[in-house]
Amino acid sequence: MDRPLPARVALINQPVGLFRSLAMARRNVLSIIPELAVKQPMVSGKMGKRWHMVMDPIAIREMLLDRVDDYPKSLVTKNLLRPAIGKSLFIAEGAQWRWQRRAVAPAFSHRNMLNLSPIMTAAAERSADRIESAGPAAINLLDEMVTTTFDVISDVTFSGGDRFDRDAVHRAIDAYIAEAGKISLFDILGFPDWLPRPGRAMSGRALRDMKRIADDAINARAQRGTSKVPDLLDLLLGGVDPETKRQMNTAELRDNLLTFIVAGHETTALTLSWALYLVGFDQTVQDKARAEAQSVLAGRAATGADVEHLPYIRQIIDETLRLYPAAGIISRTAQKHDILSNREVKPGDTVMIPIYALGRHRMLWENPDAFDPDRFRNRKAIDRYAYLPFGDGPRICIGASFAQQEAVIILATLLSRFRFNPVSGKDPKPVMILTLRPEGGVWLTATPV
Repeated sequence: MDRPLPARVALINQPVGLFRSLAMARRNVLSIIPELAVKQPMVSGKMGKRWHMVMDPIAIREMLLDRVDDYPKSLVTKNLLRPAIGKSLFIAEGAQWRWQRRAVAPAFSHRNMLNLSPIMTAAAERSADRIESAGPAAINLLDEMVTTTFDVISDVTFSGGDRFDRDAVHRAIDAYIAEAGKISLFDILGFPDWLPRPGRAMSGRALRDMKRIADDAINARAQRGTSKVPDLLDLLLGGVDPETKRQMNTAELRDNLLTFIVAGHETTALTLSWALYLVGFDQTVQDKARAEAQSVLAGRAATGADVEHLPYIRQIIDETLRLYPAAGIISRTAQKHDILSNREVKPGDTVMIPIYALGRHRMLWENPDAFDPDRFRNRKAIDRYAYLPFGDGPRICIGASFAQQEAVIILATLLSRFRFNPVSGKDPKPVMILTLRPEGGVWLTATPV
């Protein structure tokens, strides 16, 4: 008998019109991915403007590595995110992106990530304490992971006891994601950014509050000086582009700081939530992971130094990101005529890489809808451009190693201390607005072991 499969999105198998597509996308962006996207190397169509979905690893390499300047981030992406994060590293292009990347890169060195890992260990300890005190009732682990990863990013960013209203920033982030993530018809059609979007007015106050709080913290830190162990804000304040000697001004620092806070908290929380759902779904995997965690940790919380000794926990994180990538679709706008996967691409076309479909493609993965961490036992056997939870090429996510270290530390700590079991009738539904979230939460019981 076939084993049951974890939660997935029903992809469409017949054409739908522009306005129905828009209505579907506002509820769940993944619902407009055609089923052909998990069977063919490329799918094209027209919805206001020409679009292509690319699942061919060779063509994806050409877009993300060989001809990256010919495929800048799409207008849809920029229009959704610019109100919150300005011209930060995430959406800047060309020379503006290059100097920022050079200035910021040292902050995310392996040494700095290890220096910040005690913050992750402490957050994992607090999470375990909260989960234990909440038992034996069912717990929404999505809420718990959001709290835990926000603890990490706020302590990593503002470790020196600065006057920093965490609750206000948290509320502002949630408000912005809730409203700005709803795709606007104007964005789909590529209308100018100065035309008002329905959701943006609702999130305007939250954005202003978030930016004001970040500006205040940056100015206070500049006056106070560096912490004993430099945190992320210290590292960004000290960042210098080695080629131009340029440093970020307050607005540039703020936009990048908010990018790291939003991305570093939201995406890791979702990955951990989905990972806990999956180990609840498959108790055999959970038992194997727990045995590894307990043998390494011997009752203590995981540290940065433990991560390399927890390969199976890392495989679970990798497999979770294949099935439920936080960024389910990345979108680019073609600047030149091109041929991708034997198909013509014209200037102005929207070219998407549906990361969700890529991770479930029938030609790239065996039994792709199944949860199987062992497929990552030999990472060298996996095509680099068939697995892109953090993108690739020069614009690969700068915080990828930070996120992976944090996820392994927290998951290993929790699995070493609890057995997680699903709650009947509470299966989450994968829904992507701005990120791929488990709609309804991740409800599990947690029994101390």
